[in-house]
Amino acid sequence: MGVWRRTPIGTRTLWVVSLIPQSDQWMFNEGTHTRLYEALGCQPLTAWTDPGRRFAVWAPSAKAVAVIGDFNQWGPGQQLHPNGSSGIWAGVVPDAKVGDRYKFQITAADGAMLERADPLAFAAELPPHTASVVTDLSYKWGDDDWMGARSSRQSHTEPISMYEMHVGSWRHAEAYRSLTWTELAEPLADHLDATGFTHVELLPIMEHPFYGSWGYQSTGFYAPTARYGLPTEFMGFVDALHQRGIGIVLDWVPSHFPSDDFALGRFDGSPLYEHADPKEGWHPDWKSYVFNYGRHEVRSFLTSSAHMWLDRYHIDGIRVDAVASMLYRDYSREEGEWIPNVHGGRENLEAIGFLQHLNQSIGERFPDAITVAEESTAFPGVTRRVADGGLGFHYKWDMGWMHDTLSYLERDPIHRRFHHNEITFRSVYAFSENYVLGLSHDEVTHGKGSLLAKMPGDEWQQFANLRVLYGNQWLNSGKKLLFMGQEFGQGPEWNHDYPAAWSQLELPNHAGTMAWVSALNSLYRSEPSLHASDNDPAGFSWVVNDDGENSVLAWIRESADHRPVLCVFNLTPVTRSEYRLGVPRGGEWEVLVNSDLAEYGGSGVEVATATADGHGAHGREQSFVLDLPPLSVVALAPIG
Repeated sequence: MGVWRRTPIGTRTLWVVSLIPQSDQWMFNEGTHTRLYEALGCQPLTAWTDPGRRFAVWAPSAKAVAVIGDFNQWGPGQQLHPNGSSGIWAGVVPDAKVGDRYKFQITAADGAMLERADPLAFAAELPPHTASVVTDLSYKWGDDDWMGARSSRQSHTEPISMYEMHVGSWRHAEAYRSLTWTELAEPLADHLDATGFTHVELLPIMEHPFYGSWGYQSTGFYAPTARYGLPTEFMGFVDALHQRGIGIVLDWVPSHFPSDDFALGRFDGSPLYEHADPKEGWHPDWKSYVFNYGRHEVRSFLTSSAHMWLDRYHIDGIRVDAVASMLYRDYSREEGEWIPNVHGGRENLEAIGFLQHLNQSIGERFPDAITVAEESTAFPGVTRRVADGGLGFHYKWDMGWMHDTLSYLERDPIHRRFHHNEITFRSVYAFSENYVLGLSHDEVTHGKGSLLAKMPGDEWQQFANLRVLYGNQWLNSGKKLLFMGQEFGQGPEWNHDYPAAWSQLELPNHAGTMAWVSALNSLYRSEPSLHASDNDPAGFSWVVNDDGENSVLAWIRESADHRPVLCVFNLTPVTRSEYRLGVPRGGEWEVLVNSDLAEYGGSGVEVATATADGHGAHGREQSFVLDLPPLSVVALAPIG
């Protein structure tokens, strides 16, 4: 039971509970708490805007814990009280109010005095300052229509096309100043409407001390970064996009955390959130700590973080970063630098259990939300249900498709016939998981150049190849993701210090590229055969996959009760005249899209309506011939 204390606030006297209910303590200590943001951290005593807060923090190795801040002029702290054997310390500060900065003052077991930001703070100071901030999370939502229809919008059979973006560098309001959440909402929604994306995926917006980490070195797992405004202004941003029919996915990073001494590392003077042994608790690539997934309280902390974004902020899904680094104990480690699991293997059984619990708990509480794994290995069952032994994600990034397709298209077309297997290999595993075909920020930074810069040939061929790349992505099975700037073929590599190169839209080739992406999104959404069977092997069949000599590909996308779509690719800058293609239906077939049209920057070779003539081809009883434009993508469907 909690201890009730009589607390005067102004002219009022409140009876408030200063300790944490035993039910919360038990769930926290057993690793099953999913609403820790309602128990620990800084909680209001009455309304969010009223003064008075209960502060609670997990610090089991501490000798004493106090809270210091603006409410006591950062002087001697308000002492907190231990909650039985839970390791939680809690107490009430009657004068704490919205806007006050604070930290926990921890006396470690060795007597060292530590000052730490609140691990469950809802807001933080603008970096480089590091204090937590008492904040107001009251907000009146207006997105009931979106939330009520979300389950139908995000099912596996619906079109999901994600626009990945870094908030700070999408556009600038003025030199070197990013847009705030309030400034960003309308122009972003307008852009997504114009280009046809169904969702925006934000690189991590959780508080992080180093801007150049893009949010992937998070310290505030419960706080939107102060760089773009208040937490309620982020709610307003989410609300505004939902009212425009746009979903929001957040990148979330439970794989590691930075070692900044104001944050989670050795939080109470002991390795609390991380492992004690650096062979388990230190990531050599990112020079950061690894969470101890086997510790029950850490599981509660991380699971509750994910739940909070889905609950308090109405987020529609989370994309879990660097899952492969969590699954394997030897990830990026040499022999002798890692510790095997209890069975002597390399799998991180505790991390696997955590991910299963995370996805299962989200599915139970938010059945219409989605979870996506960035998992770069062949770990089995990433998108299989937990009940069937899988990890339970809805989707997994298809890193194999990205690597193989870019490798193929970066080659001079004259050499592509020798590497035809690179562009066809995906069909071997395409339905082993539920995939997202992604061309993310990782492909356009760190000296890799933009997607356009990767393409071979002169300027015309580069843009034509880029249109082929996007055509392969959108007409293939799987959901879609494209990083900002690439929708118009941005020339320079992405740099987080500068906005996307919007001025290039004044040039015809760049404007044509964005028109092509818009056309692909429109087609993807309007033709059920291109999305309803994204995860169904019966919805994809090859027509031509063995013509390496001509570098031509063709496949059929289909789903029950909808017309099929024929997708044809000429991967050389040479027109392929009278190319015969087998199709599943007779009659006339209309052209749905043709990447070689002048409006997209193509050479203007049009493809006429085709009529199946009864001749058999490619194992089908019907066929027709097409003139395939150079470096082109053409999609057709039967009329009627």
